[in-house]
Amino acid sequence: MLDQTCIDAASSTKLVFVGPVGAGKTTAITSIADSPPVSTDMPLSGPTRGDKTSTTVALDFATVRIEGGHSVFLYGCPGQDHFEFMRPILLRGALGAVIVLDGSDPDVVTHCGYWARTVADFDAALPMVIGITRTEEVPEFDLITVRKAMRAQGITPPVFTFDARNPQQTTQLVRALLLMLE
Repeated sequence: MLDQTCIDAASSTKLVFVGPVGAGKTTAITSIADSPPVSTDMPLSGPTRGDKTSTTVALDFATVRIEGGHSVFLYGCPGQDHFEFMRPILLRGALGAVIVLDGSDPDVVTHCGYWARTVADFDAALPMVIGITRTEEVPEFDLITVRKAMRAQGITPPVFTFDARNPQQTTQLVRALLLMLE
């Protein structure tokens, strides 16, 4: 459960999870949601990655209650570019964005810049955090290198590694974003 110190007196908050296909957006939302998310997953039409056989085609939606009875609405954007029209629809009215990236992807730095610019192009003032999954699969992964590359591009949101399956780690990522809203 998220605590009240992370959020103001608003009765609800909308956070949007964005990132490429297979990064862990749906998994992260599922790990902290009060009940299973409403999902628009469909079978993958192309090659599969590991045990991933479906992908989000419109959105994921779930809620999590925090102390004080407030709800946080969690939305997940589809990662495929042919569903990019959903991004502004879902980002509209959001108080922040959680960018989820796959650390085992050799292009993680490129994807980090792309997704941060996607959010900033929608709303340059929208707070965001970046969470990178699957870093344990890549012994040479270096978070400092990612952070330096982002700063060199003028992209300065907090960047963390996390396990999207772990509710505590996902909650910490969301808390970091909510604390930016204070």
